[in-house]
Amino acid sequence: MKNTICLSEKYSTTRMVIKSTPSVIANAMLQLNKFEDKFETLLFLPEGGLRIQGYFKKSFKDKPLITIITVVFNGKKYLEETIQSVINQTYDNVEYIIIDGGSTDGTLDIIKKYEDRIDYWVSERDKGIYDAMNKGIDLASGKWLNFMNAGDRFYSNYIISKIFSTNMKPKVSLIYGNTDIGHKILKYKNNISLVDMAQGMMLCHQSAFYIKNNIRYNVSYNICSDQDFTIQYLLSKNNEILYLNETISKYDLNGISSQNLNKIILEKFKINKSYGLPYFPIATSYIISLLVMVRKYIRGY
Repeated sequence: MKNTICLSEKYSTTRMVIKSTPSVIANAMLQLNKFEDKFETLLFLPEGGLRIQGYFKKSFKDKPLITIITVVFNGKKYLEETIQSVINQTYDNVEYIIIDGGSTDGTLDIIKKYEDRIDYWVSERDKGIYDAMNKGIDLASGKWLNFMNAGDRFYSNYIISKIFSTNMKPKVSLIYGNTDIGHKILKYKNNISLVDMAQGMMLCHQSAFYIKNNIRYNVSYNICSDQDFTIQYLLSKNNEILYLNETISKYDLNGISSQNLNKIILEKFKINKSYGLPYFPIATSYIISLLVMVRKYIRGY
């Protein structure tokens, strides 16, 4: 593309960079670098990446910028494979942002190992996973957003190229596909609806691409804010969604949301209620899960 610089042909994040700072990034960086409290007034936030070196990204008409956001906290064991699945994509215009919650287990060593292929990373305390994801949204300059957290990864190196070579209508604001969960492919139905959400279906944000807009994650939910996030898109006026029968990501079963069934059901219940959606199916699922737990307790397994 004209006026772009190729730092390296090897990686999706180094093929198309520019030297001018987009205004959205300048404003976000200004806010992020404010000191958190009086104990940090003498310290700058640990940060790095291509932006710190003066390299940035932007969207082009025929090559929209795709921002991939990874949120991590003490994820040294899982982060490297996530990073590799992003930077090894065949798609040329990828922006990669990592938001670390102040890890102490060596996660920063992994991040720094790849910082010449990461657009921006920062490490600071946050208020949880969805607060960190909102920070990533604020820092993103891409037209499309994807959230690929530590331990998750793209299903193949060419999947982004395949998705964005698809002809889509101008009003499409959400693209989603299937997910590999524990080596089983979870296939979604075409044209997912609010009724599906009310019945308990959730989109994996790892397998979805969202147009960047003013919608943000609700930090009052600890696990299911991604469902609330998707519902906001479904309720947006004049927006369309597109289902692709492609497996987009591999989901890490060690993640927080995979280990808290009862909390998931309770949060789904609250989300449905807040939007005036039917929540009887959620209540039924909750009762069933409680009965299963009681049965396991009685039997001892």
